[in-house]
Amino acid sequence: MMLCSVVLNEISERTTSFDRGHEHSSVENRFSSTIKAVAKMTEEFHSVEKALSEHLPPREWQQVQRILYGKALKPLELGPKIEGAAQEQDYEVSGYRFEAASEQLRSPQIVRVGLIQNQIVLPTTESLEKQRSAIFHRMGQMIDNAGQAGVNIVCLQEAWTMPFAFCTREKSPWCEFAEDPYDGPSTLFLAEYAKKYNMVIISPILERDRNHGEVLWNTAVIISHTGEVLGITRKNHIPRVGDFNESTYYMESTLGHPVFATKYGRVAVNICYGRHHPPNWMMYGVNGAEIVFNPSATVGALSEPMWGIEARNAAIANSYFTCAINRVGTEEFPNEFSSADGKPAHRDFGHFYGSSYVAAPDGSRTPGLSRVKDGLLIVEMDLNLCRQVKDKWGFRMTQRLDVYAESLTRAIQPDFEPQIIRGKL
Repeated sequence: MMLCSVVLNEISERTTSFDRGHEHSSVENRFSSTIKAVAKMTEEFHSVEKALSEHLPPREWQQVQRILYGKALKPLELGPKIEGAAQEQDYEVSGYRFEAASEQLRSPQIVRVGLIQNQIVLPTTESLEKQRSAIFHRMGQMIDNAGQAGVNIVCLQEAWTMPFAFCTREKSPWCEFAEDPYDGPSTLFLAEYAKKYNMVIISPILERDRNHGEVLWNTAVIISHTGEVLGITRKNHIPRVGDFNESTYYMESTLGHPVFATKYGRVAVNICYGRHHPPNWMMYGVNGAEIVFNPSATVGALSEPMWGIEARNAAIANSYFTCAINRVGTEEFPNEFSSADGKPAHRDFGHFYGSSYVAAPDGSRTPGLSRVKDGLLIVEMDLNLCRQVKDKWGFRMTQRLDVYAESLTRAIQPDFEPQIIRGKL
């Protein structure tokens, strides 16, 4: 409300100023300064959970948590060593446990998952080698801590090896970050951690496809606990909204919706913008996924109200766990770029708001990590919950794929006419 009041007061003053004949440029400058102040306050806002917990009485906060996040989750005791390392290295760490009902004929299928969100470490004006090395060092610290905490699967954020430079639409130097998914520097780097901790690592990168004309893809590499690459998947939906005009660099995947049978369960990766498309989530469920990761890079002005809804809704609709990861911070680039919206050119495209979380098929979810700080979210889940929710709610049984397959087959035909019944006007 305070932010809204500041903006509304300034709008009111701006209108009055025009009525009094004040100079247009003076008013615009004041209004621009106010918007920048509001943006700065937005970047400093830690999280919804922190604000509510600090300002609501305990009993009311308990009820708000129940309504917003579903059943209460037990905290995961990580121990002083894990928490101390996070504090020393200046990032947030938190842990939660999703439980399933005890069964007579199946043992629990316990998996511990780690989500990592982070800012870039060095300015985008530094050499590419220095930028990448600094990020590698940071990730090494956080993966080490995840491994010490017994994490089985780690997922990093979208294009984790680099700044999210696709807003600039510049090819040089950013395309130099692209690499081969099988033997590129990030895969070789992470493979050592996978072997060290017997851990599956999901590594979203900018791919250079050496076998097909060296074109680029937005790709996630699935590294097995053995250190071998189990396979790759690519971004199915490419945004063309605001500064996210990524088709300047790469196009939509042709690999479908692969699910990877790892030592710790069947996993899939729905990269960033694909979360806005429910059929995309659905197909990973159709192919048998138990955990779907959504590594992302998205900013507050564009998508934040959607963030807590989409991955959680997918978990409910498809009876699997979802893990939403978003980067943190504001990244400034050497050259200005425009958003094709008539507004002035700029060197950043807003604040990446973090807020990574995990949602379960029963609709419960963890609180989000910070909006403003690097973080490691560790979640223990019992995959038996997937089948238990399928049995209880029957969403997969009542899905009616045959009906939609028939309707969609008609819809993609050139002579398709929407099924609209019209009355007399």
